[in-house]
Amino acid sequence: MLKRSFELPSADGCPPVNSSGSTKERILGAAEVLFAQRGFDGASLRQLTAAAGVNLAAVNYHFGSKEKLVEEVFRRRLDALNASRLKALAKVSGAAGTTLEDVLEAYIRPALELSHDDNGSLFMRVLARAFAEHDDTLRQFLSENYGHVMRQFTAEFARLLPQLDKPELYWRIDLVTGALTHAMSGFGMIQRKSEVSEQVHREQIAQHLIRFAVAGLSHP
Repeated sequence: MLKRSFELPSADGCPPVNSSGSTKERILGAAEVLFAQRGFDGASLRQLTAAAGVNLAAVNYHFGSKEKLVEEVFRRRLDALNASRLKALAKVSGAAGTTLEDVLEAYIRPALELSHDDNGSLFMRVLARAFAEHDDTLRQFLSENYGHVMRQFTAEFARLLPQLDKPELYWRIDLVTGALTHAMSGFGMIQRKSEVSEQVHREQIAQHLIRFAVAGLSHP
């Protein structure tokens, strides 16, 4: 079985990054790798500038502070992801024939597509860090900028699951989101076999996860 691999840090402890692209993109790429490996507090600006091949002035020019750099790492991935989710949700939301599977497709598939593009699965590890490290400032940023997406999905789940009270519904959605994040991160036991294409493997993940989520959400 194949496991996703990422470039390891170089001898000086800083991960190599692609030298092509704009200075801003190089900084964001280096930050994503370092945050995934070492966390937000563990990755220093000195390490980041060495990895990106830039000086501190460039970081300050493009982002102003480390906090704003962290936020931009999230914006770079989450803006596009949530736009795709909302577009898919708009096609099924409120319709009489909409099923749980339809809503979960809108929620899960765009995220799985992200996790299998470029360093999307690496970003999932960054996202997991954000919650594992209990960074209240970052959590507030995510809530303020992307909370509306989750509220729209929750409203549709509530419409389809009227038998669940709010606390129970929130618990179940939270667990589904956790399962999705786990599947996207590449940490699981199920890894892509060499004879299976990336597209087929992603479809297998989606089908299993959606079936699992439907069962969990609709259980009495």
